[in-house]
Amino acid sequence: MYRSILLAVDGSENSKRAGRQAAQLAALIKGAQVTVVYVSDFDEDSGEEVHDGGPIEFELARKKKIQPIREALELGEVFYKVEIMHGRPAPVIIEMANDGKFDLVVIGSRGLNPISEMVLGSVSHKVVNHADCPVLVVK
Repeated sequence: MYRSILLAVDGSENSKRAGRQAAQLAALIKGAQVTVVYVSDFDEDSGEEVHDGGPIEFELARKKKIQPIREALELGEVFYKVEIMHGRPAPVIIEMANDGKFDLVVIGSRGLNPISEMVLGSVSHKVVNHADCPVLVVK
């Protein structure tokens, strides 16, 4: 069963829904652990005002984005840990999923339209295609 779950989050609404799904799944399994990973992509985040406040404020803003997910896990009395990583989200999540020997990856869908997804690719699509374990994509 799914004792070790990797939950990839980005603060979006679909990510919050994915967090609630992961919490529900983990609550069903005694001893399950969820590893929440937020991958900060400097290229995308560089335009945010929070950089002007320095690295501490930048990390606090990241933690604030995942607070609703933490609350869902705590409400379900699920053991979890949070890792904030830096890099391109898809490769980092795939590497964590494959190296960490997770039983399941839970990730929110970004909701790109079919043409955008075909041209750009989505993080969830890349994870589905390259992770060695099952992946649950939540819309």
